[in-house]
Amino acid sequence: MELTFNQFRSLMLAAGYDEVIERTWPPQTRLEEHSHPFEANGIVVSGVMNLFVTGESPRTLSSGDTYHVLAGVMHAETYGDEGTTVWAARKNNDNHPPTT
Repeated sequence: MELTFNQFRSLMLAAGYDEVIERTWPPQTRLEEHSHPFEANGIVVSGVMNLFVTGESPRTLSSGDTYHVLAGVMHAETYGDEGTTVWAARKNNDNHPPTT
């Protein structure tokens, strides 16, 4: 069974996440090392995402793969040659509004 965005959104909101978004990255986008004031729990819908979390082995994620990054954890991201779409749930842990 394939998950729809509405199903993913419902599951994440029920799990206590504040916001659920769909984000599409252009081909070969690179996000340098950064952190967020929110916890992120997501799934790659199409394309490829390379995730570099400080203290962990790099991960290459493709359609159907999930990721989880805690608030305040340093990480970097790169996206594949054809662009990438992810669904991301965000949980604000420090009462900061989502920023990226």
